[in-house]
Amino acid sequence: MEVPEFMRNLIIETPSSPGNLAKVAMTIGKLEGDIGDIQTIKIGTLSTIRDVAVQCRNEAHLLEIVEALNEVCEGIVVHAVTDDVLQAHEGGKIGMKSTTEIRSLGDLRRVYTPGVANVCEIIKDDPEQANYFTGIPNTVAIVTDGTAILGLGNIGPVAGMPVMEGKAVLFDQFAGISGIPILLNTSDPDEVVNTVKHIHKGFGGILLEDIGSPHCFEIERRLKAELSIPVMHDDQHGTAVVTLASVISACKQAGVKLADSTIGQVGLGAAGLAISRMLLAYGVKEVKGIDRDEIACQRFVEHGGALADSLEDLMATSDIVVATTGVAGLIKPEMVRKGQIILALSNPNAEINPKAALAAGAAFAADGRLVNNVLGFPGIFRGALNAYAKDITYPMLIAAALAIVDSTKPGDLVPHPLDPNVHENVAAAVERVATEG
Repeated sequence: MEVPEFMRNLIIETPSSPGNLAKVAMTIGKLEGDIGDIQTIKIGTLSTIRDVAVQCRNEAHLLEIVEALNEVCEGIVVHAVTDDVLQAHEGGKIGMKSTTEIRSLGDLRRVYTPGVANVCEIIKDDPEQANYFTGIPNTVAIVTDGTAILGLGNIGPVAGMPVMEGKAVLFDQFAGISGIPILLNTSDPDEVVNTVKHIHKGFGGILLEDIGSPHCFEIERRLKAELSIPVMHDDQHGTAVVTLASVISACKQAGVKLADSTIGQVGLGAAGLAISRMLLAYGVKEVKGIDRDEIACQRFVEHGGALADSLEDLMATSDIVVATTGVAGLIKPEMVRKGQIILALSNPNAEINPKAALAAGAAFAADGRLVNNVLGFPGIFRGALNAYAKDITYPMLIAAALAIVDSTKPGDLVPHPLDPNVHENVAAAVERVATEG
């Protein structure tokens, strides 16, 4: 599940003697900071200066880490705090580029007028030729109304543009797809559906992104029914695909048979409902759920779930627990049943810390830092576009999850998102199922 990150770069000077970088890392780790890239800026006789990327919870957490580093020992100094994240976004992260160079008047005539008229006539007579003579079949609209941006909530479509640009970058890097952000200044399902219907001819697929609940359900359902190109709400189905892969991997590591397990889903919003539906589609015997929202509970039951009487009841009767509530510390250690698998996916703080869950007797526990949609959506759309699929179906999504599992190294929950093999494997699996179906 994707979450906002508070990432800063610390310019740190340490004495040029063994052990000082370890002291820096230990200090950051003790305060629950997460170290990213480390770049050496200068190595001197007496001291070394490094640029250390650190992920924190917020500004106060960052200041706490900086103060601790300045006090850890003599000679270790934080000289500056920089923000490479903002620098990376300056001017935006995407731009439209041509695939054909124009170096002569002949090139111009072939690419534009008068040569292009011949191509237009061909497509007019046979619209299917657009699949060969335009970029439409390799282009996906990334559509948002800005109502559920990461963990930030309803901040509007323009504020969500950096996320949409990020999705476009991932589409390009991992699947060779052109992603085009579409920002909608409306959340009315009728207006959203009509707008997408009016523009969909220019795209090979539609990725719905960061659209809040409950209107996201109606928008996706109607677009899937009314358009003849693949439509997927990533916050639902992308999350569900990677979660299913995580559950399968966790069961393998814990020696638990998924087919015979009862799964408890804590939180029945867009992600929670989609995860439940995915697990049921995969074939688990029972999914129990709980949520404070009565409408969400009703929707869950309509899709085949069974409501638990309480959180305590769900924890006591579930072999595998998946939590997507956004409520840190919701699951208490005394609720954990020995031998359970617990995936507490809320970020930045999980419903229960994995270490606490394991100490309480869980057979396997993990949080949401690894369960990232980027493992799914690029390959899912690459496979669907390759097959000229008109829809994204549950068999295609399950195939994507199994491809993620097959791409996972022993001991890992899921593959590294920068591993190109996982995206290729997901695309191939999805294309194969789409073609056979």
